[in-house]
Amino acid sequence: MPKRLIILGSTGSIGTQTLQVVRDFPGEFEVVALSANTQTDILAGQVKEFSPRAICVSNGLSEKEKVRELARRSGVDLYLGQEGLTQLVEKYEADMVVVATVGIAGLVPTLRAIELGRTIALANKEVLVTAGELVMSEARRRGVAVLPIDSEHNAIFQCLSAGPREAVRRLILTASGGPFRGVTREKLRNVTPEDVMNHPTWKMGRRITIDCATLLNKGFEVIEAHHLFDIPLERIEVVVHPQSIVHSMVEFVDGSVIAQLAITDMYLPIQNVLFYPRRVANNLPRLDLVSLGSLTFEAPDLETFPCLAYAYEAARKGGTFPAVLNAADEGAISRFLKGKIGFADIPVVIRHVLDQHKGQPVRSVDDIREASLGAHRIASHWDAP
Repeated sequence: MPKRLIILGSTGSIGTQTLQVVRDFPGEFEVVALSANTQTDILAGQVKEFSPRAICVSNGLSEKEKVRELARRSGVDLYLGQEGLTQLVEKYEADMVVVATVGIAGLVPTLRAIELGRTIALANKEVLVTAGELVMSEARRRGVAVLPIDSEHNAIFQCLSAGPREAVRRLILTASGGPFRGVTREKLRNVTPEDVMNHPTWKMGRRITIDCATLLNKGFEVIEAHHLFDIPLERIEVVVHPQSIVHSMVEFVDGSVIAQLAITDMYLPIQNVLFYPRRVANNLPRLDLVSLGSLTFEAPDLETFPCLAYAYEAARKGGTFPAVLNAADEGAISRFLKGKIGFADIPVVIRHVLDQHKGQPVRSVDDIREASLGAHRIASHWDAP
């Protein structure tokens, strides 16, 4: 039987590549439902090709009539707004829910999918950054697998098969270093949004590319790895690896370091998760180590890029601090893209918001929402002195 998929965020980078895997392996998957944020034209093409039973448009409500016409013409059920994401999960049977949305909009449908026993293919950072303890405790309680699509976490997931969990000494997350590796803090003051988007190895969405440039994305990945793999923060390390060929590593207590290497293409971790535990041949280019010549590693520059340290700090404090870190970053990036602050001001804004926050335990999604809204509000109104 084909594996039934609900894909939340089907029009974004991960969503479209997930559908490429589906396209490349006919008969292996059935697309049950799709959701888009605002890109309704792309969604229309996906509906025509994959014939889902239902769709959701969570934010493009200015095009409601256009979307309703699409649903009528295609014979699919239509849901609107962020609550529609959860309705897709609740009302349609699926073997796997691919969470490729951006922001905490993916949190509630992920929790609901776990409650219903659906396997989670997770590509949404905010789900675990803001609510990792809630999500993973519920997944463990229900016996639900949370399979990571993010290349670094997928690499660790694969490496962990080399030994029992109690034999793990540390996790080693690799970072490309972004477009400004080796640049001084002074030179960062003149960086433009166009400069930031010129990532040396990956083509990604706007926010994640900016987060890679500040190294906060790697900080978010540390928090995710802490929750996903139940490893203490002090045993999760980051090394800068500009070639982005070693996607991450696991060191075991006997000194063996197991690494996962591959070309820089998100197709691979997506395929790994969709087919797990099977390994299936594909037509991607193979890794040519001789042509690469050398692979290098270096320590991250925390003085120039302090956001990575802020992520460790927020994770150690726990409670609402990681959610506040995420919201402060979101607000600061919005200000940067509007030209209200400089690139070098992003960590300054985040530091300011973290210092303002008192911290609360996370008992529910509402605690996360409340803390996030307050942090975003402060960050969105910050002006350079």
